[in-house]
Amino acid sequence: MNYTEEERAIVYLNFCTQLDYREKVALLRKSVKEGFIESKQQKEETDKLVALLDSKNYFAVTLASSDYPEALKAIDEAPLVLLGAGNRELLSKRKFCIVGSRKTPSWAEGVARRISEELSERFAIVTGLAEGGDRAAIEGALKSGNLISVLPCGLDECYPASHFSLKEKIRESGLLLSEYPLKEKARTYSFHARNRILAGLSEGVLIVSAGERSGTSITAGKALDYGRDVFALPYNVGVTQGAGCNALIKKGASLVTDSEDILSFYGFEKRAKAQVKLSEEEQKVLEVLQEAGELHTAVIAERTGLKIYEATAALSSLEMKNLAVKAGGNRYSAL
Repeated sequence: MNYTEEERAIVYLNFCTQLDYREKVALLRKSVKEGFIESKQQKEETDKLVALLDSKNYFAVTLASSDYPEALKAIDEAPLVLLGAGNRELLSKRKFCIVGSRKTPSWAEGVARRISEELSERFAIVTGLAEGGDRAAIEGALKSGNLISVLPCGLDECYPASHFSLKEKIRESGLLLSEYPLKEKARTYSFHARNRILAGLSEGVLIVSAGERSGTSITAGKALDYGRDVFALPYNVGVTQGAGCNALIKKGASLVTDSEDILSFYGFEKRAKAQVKLSEEEQKVLEVLQEAGELHTAVIAERTGLKIYEATAALSSLEMKNLAVKAGGNRYSAL
């Protein structure tokens, strides 16, 4: 891949020197003013890194690149370089962030998955790579390919390691981004640093689950700092995983229960989908679930007048149709 002199200089400053961020920015400004002069050593090191990126089908997007997102450029300590793998064109699409904590309730994962799928028709969905809310967002948007996953480690690494195959699927149909050297492993500080990119890239951020002091809450805080639109799923009082969401809603975040709440905020109309056909048993079970919110299989059978095995079969079918989700302990919630 060909890079301009300015792009090459930024790649060199970012990955081939030991300077801190302020020193790199100062040198970059000086170079812009006085012209870019590439020494023999700088040329050799930059050539080596560029060749390595090319060999892995990676690319570098710098502050000087035409497709570096303007919204991200405006934040504090905007990354000088983002290394990418996958569909670079997604950088130019409208972007919306969906994140949640690793301990996201099953019902919230289901809601996030459905919202992500429907929003991905209009936006590139931006998220991380963690279990829980992030994974639900990935699963919802993966099929469309309108998905950007920002890593807290280098592109050659994977955190968590168990998501390696998921990471490769994102690379194949969406886009992976990282500000770190290829082999750098995830560290405590890199999650917080990554969260600023999630918020900085996006027009808005949906928080699907968050403790009061979680990384997800930090992403929401960054979004507010950057003037982004913040949305959150509501939770029952006392639910730990939703304390951060409820706190955000109290502070003015928009309460969200489905994708239409977000689409209408941005002036879109939700695209009508074909009605899902339900059997008589499925309809009875769904109505009971929608009224109660969450119930044990035995209680569902009792309230619908169905036998346990009939209720179980109907619940399995509703799961497949994305209308219900397991909540643990033979309990189910409606979606």
